[in-house]
Amino acid sequence: MSDDPNNLVLNLLRAIRGDIANLSERVDDVARRMTTLEIQIGNQVATEQSHYANTMLRLDQMEVRMGRIERRLNLTDATS
Repeated sequence: MSDDPNNLVLNLLRAIRGDIANLSERVDDVARRMTTLEIQIGNQVATEQSHYANTMLRLDQMEVRMGRIERRLNLTDATS
């Protein structure tokens, strides 16, 4: 065997270090993409909650208006 065992081990360690560096970069990329997804989902949830709150506000306003209409037309009891 003409190759020095120390050189073989050193070459293997360098290859492993390169693989680990590559994996580390890929994990960092996945982490960045995950953060982006979390932000987008959070924004979507906030938007949906905002739409729900606006809908509830409009329903409340309609309820008040219907109450006024019913009172004007004497469709409800005077106590309500």
